[in-house]
Amino acid sequence: MSHLVSMDWLVEHLNDPEVRVVDCRFVLGQPHAGRESYLAGHLPHALYFDLELDLSAPKSKHGGRHPLPDIRELSDKLGAAGIDANTKVVAYDDQGGAMASRFWWLMQYLGHEQTYVLDGGYTKWQAAGHPVTDEIETPQATTFTPQPQAHLLVGIDELKTKIGQEGVTLIDSREAVRYRGEQEPIDPVAGHIPSAINHFWKDSLTETGEWKSAEEQQARFGDLNSEGELIVYCGSGVTACPNILALRQAGYQNVRLYAGSWSDWISYSENQVATAKGEE
Repeated sequence: MSHLVSMDWLVEHLNDPEVRVVDCRFVLGQPHAGRESYLAGHLPHALYFDLELDLSAPKSKHGGRHPLPDIRELSDKLGAAGIDANTKVVAYDDQGGAMASRFWWLMQYLGHEQTYVLDGGYTKWQAAGHPVTDEIETPQATTFTPQPQAHLLVGIDELKTKIGQEGVTLIDSREAVRYRGEQEPIDPVAGHIPSAINHFWKDSLTETGEWKSAEEQQARFGDLNSEGELIVYCGSGVTACPNILALRQAGYQNVRLYAGSWSDWISYSENQVATAKGEE
C-alpha cells in the first residue's frame, strides 16, 4: 500500500467530493510563514492545518517542542474540515514532506488509513501549471471519530525499557552533525539517545525533491531487521514522520514514533546522552 499520491492522481481527483486536501506548510522559527503562504495561494479546496496550533499541543516541561495534540481537539478540527471515516485526505507542504508527514502520521494514529502525502509539494505543483487559488472554502462540517492506534506510539518510560533490547532498533532522523553531537542549532543539549543509529530523513527524497521509490527506500534501510521493532525519533517528533512514511513504503510494518523525541529526552536531567565521542 502506498502512502503517497502523485500530482497526476490529485489533478484527476481534485474535485471528487470524498477527497479533502490539507495544506500543512510551516517554517520552523517563522510560525506565521506557512499560514501567510496558504492565504497567498494554495491548492483548490485545500484547508490549512498549522503545525503548532493544530498538529501539536502547547509546550510544557516535558513532552518535547511539539507534543502531540489533544485527540478530541484535533478530531473536532478534522470534523469541521469535512473529514470523516469515508474521506480520502491528501496532505502537502513545501518542506520536503516533513509537515505533511506529521499530519499523515497523526491520521494513522487516529485510525484513518486513507490519508496520503502529495509527492512533490506545493512548488512543484505550481511549477507544473496545476491550479492554485487564494479562495478559502467553508466545508460542510461532519463528525470525525478517532480510533487511536496506541501501538504506533512510544512514550519515554517504555522507550527506556527498549534501549539495547534485542530486536529493537532506535532510529535518529536528524542530520548527522546533530546526531553526532557536533552541532545543535535548536535544542540546549547536543547528541543522541544511547544505542540509536542515524538515518537522516531527507535521504527519503531524490535530488529533485520527490520521494524515492519503494525499492530505493528498501536499499536505503537495508541495514535494518525487517522482523524487528523500529522506534523513530528526531528533534521534536516532526521530521521522524517522513522517515516512518519511508519505512512503511519500504515494507516495514512494526514502526513506532517516540513523539517527544530528543527535546523530550533531554528534559530529564538523569537521561544519558551519546555523542560521537561516547556517552555522558
